[in-house]
Amino acid sequence: MVVFATAITSCPSLHIPKRLSVTRQVIRCSSTASSVSAANFDLKNYWSTLREEINQKLDEAIPVKYPAQIYESMRYSVLAKGAKRAPPVMCVAACELLGGNRLAAFPTACALEMVHAASLIHDDLPCMDDDPSRRGKPSNHTVFGMDMAILAGDALFPLGFRHIVSHTPTNLVPETQLLLVINEIARAVGSTGMAAGQFVDLEGPSNAIDFIHEKKYGEMGECSAVCGGLLAGANDDEIQQLRRYGRAVGILYQVVDDVLKAKSSSVDGEKVLEEKNGKSYVGAYGIEKAIKVAEGLRAEAKEALEGFKKYGGKVLPLYSFVDYAADRGFSFGDQV
Repeated sequence: MVVFATAITSCPSLHIPKRLSVTRQVIRCSSTASSVSAANFDLKNYWSTLREEINQKLDEAIPVKYPAQIYESMRYSVLAKGAKRAPPVMCVAACELLGGNRLAAFPTACALEMVHAASLIHDDLPCMDDDPSRRGKPSNHTVFGMDMAILAGDALFPLGFRHIVSHTPTNLVPETQLLLVINEIARAVGSTGMAAGQFVDLEGPSNAIDFIHEKKYGEMGECSAVCGGLLAGANDDEIQQLRRYGRAVGILYQVVDDVLKAKSSSVDGEKVLEEKNGKSYVGAYGIEKAIKVAEGLRAEAKEALEGFKKYGGKVLPLYSFVDYAADRGFSFGDQV
């Protein structure tokens, strides 16, 4: 296992954990460097099919009730066109990799999307990242007001947990495994997870970018992969490999986003990205180093899947996600 060095410098008033850093030794790799090959796997078709099923189940999971405006606000963000549904798809793929039933994973997959949407609603608020748009449409608070956006996000978090408990078939997933799933999601979004990342993004030092990406983006990927494994009854070693894989993919996706946004900026790309989107790898280190970080993350994610090659083709969806996160080889028709 590669030992990674940290580039985060702590300040007296802020403790930054050094459990995992994404400023890591660069491991150059290609799709032929691993014993797993996804050359003939159609990720777009796999993803599109699952995406349609998940969209339908999310629509059913959030019917409009009283008070209607809260539900309309929740549905506005959760059911937004162009959402890729990466967290739920990763969850289903991890569950199926280990022999789990897709039907067992759907309630948790929907809950992950609810939690993801809630975090985006809150991140976009003027007191947070202050972003007036999301996926090419006005942000939730721009349409419904800050008060309703806060309530919608607050309502989506517990709805996700309730959906897992009330909709997961008990004949497919024992209650003890569901408790582990709920614990995993709560850990990922809480004060040591995504909330911590958002805090440091707002208040932390400029050189805390590794911690921010690990928490704001790595936690969601890690949680999604681990939840799928837990639903399928994965052993401890498999969970640790899924944890490592999901975190690397989650951070990789955002680092590549930073690079793409910087390259698309017409003037002083690095400065524009940092000012408009908070702390970023490109803003902190420049495009060249961000690309090297992405290469290392891509290699780490694939290495984490080596232990699953015994499952044959079932590992291909997760393996293909890595290359998609790095290369963005396709898009969906409604994607902005």
